[in-house]
Amino acid sequence: MKKDVANKLDIYKLKTPEELLKYYQDWTNNNKYNKDMVDWNYTAPQETVSVLKKYALKKNSKILDAGCGTGLVGIELKKYGYSNIDGVDFSQNMLNLVPQGIYKKIEKVDLNKLLKFKNNTYDVIMCVGTFTYGHVMPKALDELIRITKNKGLICFTINEGIYEEYGFDNKI
Repeated sequence: MKKDVANKLDIYKLKTPEELLKYYQDWTNNNKYNKDMVDWNYTAPQETVSVLKKYALKKNSKILDAGCGTGLVGIELKKYGYSNIDGVDFSQNMLNLVPQGIYKKIEKVDLNKLLKFKNNTYDVIMCVGTFTYGHVMPKALDELIRITKNKGLICFTINEGIYEEYGFDNKI
């Protein structure tokens, strides 16, 4: 039986990075996060990678999965032959659940802060499920643009509820 999606909305009420990290720490116990994504029929990783595939990228494109969580987007990218993928996430507990061999590098990074990557590092940036309540703010797009190569792509999702409330409508 599928869970009511409202069950996951508690995370949207959190106000501080510390609260968010604690929530993810608890959510990753016994692989609960990944189980919930299956139960909730969470398809954003598959749908977003499907959009990306339309751009006929080279399989060796350098890709950053920004807010990679447990690697759901990376797994989808690997299915289609992409292998030059790095992953970053705010929660070390989430990163600990990433299957081996999905990413070349994984690192704990706060996307709301300046990123240590050099300008024009990535051909593609995927950012799925991170632009949502209490997570990554619109100003992070500036950093993602900075580290994306000229004529590169940024493929992301934004929670509909925060699009105007957080100012994504003005940022984009």
